[in-house]
Amino acid sequence: MTPIQSDDIDGFVTVTVCGQNFGVPVLDVRDVIDPVRIDTVPLAPPEVAGVLNLRGRIVTAVELRMQLGMPHRADADRHMSVIVEHDSELYAILVDDVGDVLWLPRAGLEPPPVTLAAQWRDLCSGLHRLDGDLLLILSVEKTLALDRAAAAAA
Repeated sequence: MTPIQSDDIDGFVTVTVCGQNFGVPVLDVRDVIDPVRIDTVPLAPPEVAGVLNLRGRIVTAVELRMQLGMPHRADADRHMSVIVEHDSELYAILVDDVGDVLWLPRAGLEPPPVTLAAQWRDLCSGLHRLDGDLLLILSVEKTLALDRAAAAAA
């Protein structure tokens, strides 16, 4: 039985990128899809992998590896897309794999540690400690702020 979202429990879709576990708030997730063709967009920011067609809608694909400063994905590497909605637009966040939905107590959410790389800390709203592992919670809004690199260069 799936817990009902309440004031003291939050749900997270777990994803993996380069072996690191992240949680995407379940209320932000619209869909999870297997790899599909992604068409590149000329002059797009480097973190934009391109666009994909999702049931007739054009969706901007954002490479989470680029947002986190991780190594590029080889073309043959498997990936999945977590579809989120932000400002009435759909986005696909590209990740290595998608796991389970975890329902965690809100009281267990900690702020991102100061020792976390600034680039990662900027994208995370907090973390949950799991059995011997950390689940970094992604802020969808911050993850989709595609002008961050341009603003840093200015």
